[in-house]
Amino acid sequence: MDDNRHAGPPAEVSPHQAPGPEDRGNGVPGDGGPDSTSRPGRPDEASAKAAENASGKAEDEQANNGQHARVRDDGGPEPEAGPADVWDDGLIARRVTEATAAAAAEQSPAFEPRKPSAQTVTPLAYDGPLRSRLDALRELVGLSRTRLDGRALAEAGRVLDEAAARRKLSGQHTVVAIAGATGSGKSQLFNALAGVTISETGVRRPTTAAPIVCSWSDGAATLIDRLGIPGRLRRRPMHSPENDGQLRGLVLVDLPDHDSAAVEHREQVDRILRLVDAVIWVVDPEKYADAVLHERYLRPLAGHAEVMFVVLNQVDRLPGEAADQVLDDLRRLLDEDGVALGEYGEPGAIVLALSALTGDGVADLREALGEFVAERGAAARRIAADVDAAAVRLRPVYGTGRRAGLSEDAREEFADRLADAVGATAAGEAAERAWLRNANRACGTPWLRLWRWCQGRREPMTGRLPARPPAEEEATARQRVEQAVRTVADRASAGLPTPWAQAVREAAVRGSQGLSEALDDLAARAGLPPGRPPRPGWWPVAVLVQAAMTLLQIVGGLWLLGQIVGVMAPNLGVPVLLMVSGIVGGPLVEWSCRIAARGPARRYGLDAERRLREAAAGCGRARVLDPVAAELLRYREVREQYGRVTRAGATVR
Repeated sequence: MDDNRHAGPPAEVSPHQAPGPEDRGNGVPGDGGPDSTSRPGRPDEASAKAAENASGKAEDEQANNGQHARVRDDGGPEPEAGPADVWDDGLIARRVTEATAAAAAEQSPAFEPRKPSAQTVTPLAYDGPLRSRLDALRELVGLSRTRLDGRALAEAGRVLDEAAARRKLSGQHTVVAIAGATGSGKSQLFNALAGVTISETGVRRPTTAAPIVCSWSDGAATLIDRLGIPGRLRRRPMHSPENDGQLRGLVLVDLPDHDSAAVEHREQVDRILRLVDAVIWVVDPEKYADAVLHERYLRPLAGHAEVMFVVLNQVDRLPGEAADQVLDDLRRLLDEDGVALGEYGEPGAIVLALSALTGDGVADLREALGEFVAERGAAARRIAADVDAAAVRLRPVYGTGRRAGLSEDAREEFADRLADAVGATAAGEAAERAWLRNANRACGTPWLRLWRWCQGRREPMTGRLPARPPAEEEATARQRVEQAVRTVADRASAGLPTPWAQAVREAAVRGSQGLSEALDDLAARAGLPPGRPPRPGWWPVAVLVQAAMTLLQIVGGLWLLGQIVGVMAPNLGVPVLLMVSGIVGGPLVEWSCRIAARGPARRYGLDAERRLREAAAGCGRARVLDPVAAELLRYREVREQYGRVTRAGATVR
């Protein structure tokens, strides 16, 4: 694979870039070493001596054609081309005519390297909207690193890195790459814009083996360093007031073929296309509809239309109105790719037709390119387009178009499920029964209380929650808890993108670990309070009345017994009346107290149920709902940042 052949003086080299062995002798300013090979436009003493020793015929022919001796990879000169090696394709990469070469030779003094002028490089500055979008994207990436795969955030991270790196460099220069397919004539267009043969053209494919850069003004060394282009491939355009003034600030890069058979060529194209501020796509009448160009580059870069030129080259090969027809078809393909066209004052890609060989239309491109560079806005528009592209790639992981979140109904349903699992309703009913039982004991007749006491001695007391439920009930309660957690996780993750829905489910599952045991402890602590239930204020009165009824029964009975024994005078009316009043009044007081106790017992049971429900809901909230809510809050934060990222508009101030 041959290296690029160049002509014209070399451009400035960054002070940070030390000339390596491969750069010594290549005319890099400041290297101070002798040239080991002949360089066009910079002949040194060794090359002059070699030229004197060469045959006069070869020397005259080389001078007339403006060519230089080819150099092999090992540093030795290649054999000169013989008659069989002379070629002229007549279409794509025609050689420069002798008249053109002579004119270039006459202008060779103008190609002498200009001394770098003392110039202060002004860094690029983004305006408020673009800075806000970059800050939002940075915050978005920071909030998402622990939730998303690194591959999903790789492009956004690259955009942030490139935006930060570009901001530190010159804002007075615009880096424009010329890209195209094999044989499209991009190197010829590169030479036409530079006004001098810098990049070699020919039928050999690929012709351009490495990117070549041409800078129209000083101060762009660090920008070129960022592209990774060595000093031996940096050149200056033809020095003319019109050319320098019109394209001042332009840094033009000639790229290898994007469809080259050499993999390293395609890799260089892809790498530099991610770093430049704008790109000129050069197509020819034969390959303007190439699927590789449209599917691999134009369609994915449709959002970068404002920093894109699409040039139909070699229109001199098209007869009559064929050029207009091909240009219209090219516009149609660009529209199908989603590339906005900059027509009728609308922002978008600039589409032109020209012939780099004849020069037809090159002036129009130079004028459009000059206006584009003079705006000093390409770098910010490129960064803004990169942010838009990153936002489009992140859309599946930040938005689904559906409303997401945990509603109050879902929270209440989760609390109810936990309350059922812990037996809150049963605990309330048991508390109510315990209160009624206590009321019956306090207000019942002594004979009935004695009978119930005997029954209680034979049977275990019921109505209180056991310290630990049986195994079957415990398993059932655990299943209810797991079902409640799954349900609330599904409700909370509904409508979320897949990564965030998974994060919500994982948070719910982590919180559910040990939830069943915690609910069992709560049931034991928050169930029925120890001791007897509280008594209402009317209980002492009822007890006294019940005691009076009992006393009447005892007095009446003793009175009758005394009459039977003969101790007391016979009088059945009073003792019978006393006994009947006690016998009838005791159950009546007990029945009245039972009716009066229903309300307090119900309130007591509801209070016990409420306490258990609140305890279960608090436990579930702390272990499950709060972690889920934290994930949802984080998602809302990143959604807000994503909304800021997707806002359009950015210019350079």
